[in-house]
Amino acid sequence: MSLILDRATFQNSVATLPLSTYRIGETVIADGSRTGRLLILKRGTVAIVKDGTEIAKVAEPGAVFGELSVLLDQPHAANVHAVEASEFYVAEATTLLTQNPVAVLHIATMLAQRLNGANRALIQLKQQLSAGEPQSVVAKTVSRMEGLLLVNASLVYSGYPNDPYA
Repeated sequence: MSLILDRATFQNSVATLPLSTYRIGETVIADGSRTGRLLILKRGTVAIVKDGTEIAKVAEPGAVFGELSVLLDQPHAANVHAVEASEFYVAEATTLLTQNPVAVLHIATMLAQRLNGANRALIQLKQQLSAGEPQSVVAKTVSRMEGLLLVNASLVYSGYPNDPYA
């Protein structure tokens, strides 16, 4: 039995949460802030920005934002800005994580797949360094690792064999 949930199961489990809408350019999450909330993308596209550098764009419905801050009891680690009008389900994190086992499994799976992708990228990076690959190739791998570690791309739905970061 697979523990990886389909997108519809997770989205149905959060469908009754309140919604928040952000216009183009609005800050959804500010780096260094503490909100105690989880934001689940219903529709739209956001950019994740760390130290002035765009790490990734996320448009996958069901993507969760704020999970690392909540789970580690630390401030948010990046800015999230709306690239287009975006709508999020908003959850008080403690409530969602103690009362919604589907959400817990979704977040755990997402984090495990991000770690798996980062581990594979680290191996690739070590191989590139050993082979004396050009700095541009190494920099691309480092950037991919940053994206894996800071954002929640749609890996949770693609599974290991089709991992786009392989």
